[in-house]
Amino acid sequence: MPTNELALPPGLDFSNYSWTLAGSPHAFEDYEVGEKIDHVDGMTVEDAEHQLATRLYQNTAKVHFDALAQKESRFGKRLIYGGVTISLARALSFNGLANAQLMLGINGGRHVNPLFAGDTVYAWSEVLAKDDLGEIGALRLRLVAVKNQNAAAFPFKNEAGEYDPNVVLDFDYWAAIPKR
Repeated sequence: MPTNELALPPGLDFSNYSWTLAGSPHAFEDYEVGEKIDHVDGMTVEDAEHQLATRLYQNTAKVHFDALAQKESRFGKRLIYGGVTISLARALSFNGLANAQLMLGINGGRHVNPLFAGDTVYAWSEVLAKDDLGEIGALRLRLVAVKNQNAAAFPFKNEAGEYDPNVVLDFDYWAAIPKR
């Protein structure tokens, strides 16, 4: 999505933005195209958590809830809903992108491999592009989530362009971030 198609919410005002209250000093100017950010933290997904979140997202697919039926499935167990995976990865990205305040647009994304209860999710981001939108900046970010391995284990694809089996999400989006 080109930045001229990004819509800023009416009334968005970062003129009194508090870097102290936000918990991070990093502004639009601090990020460079090509920079990779290891979000460091991990989170293990538990059955009860993903079921609750999946219901809140109003997804009722049996593949996420019916353990008995899923015993006969390809994986032999329930899958974690993709919306939970995206939400976890975005939450983990706070460490390193704390001031990326809101998503302005989604360019694309892919759930690459399944995620299951008991897996631990880690994430990293790459700055793909930057654009000065006047009062704020926009960062185009690639957010990659992996399971059960350190996210800093780049590269996430092999020489043939195939994803590593532990990559669960490849997500490309624009985020609004304050400027100094």
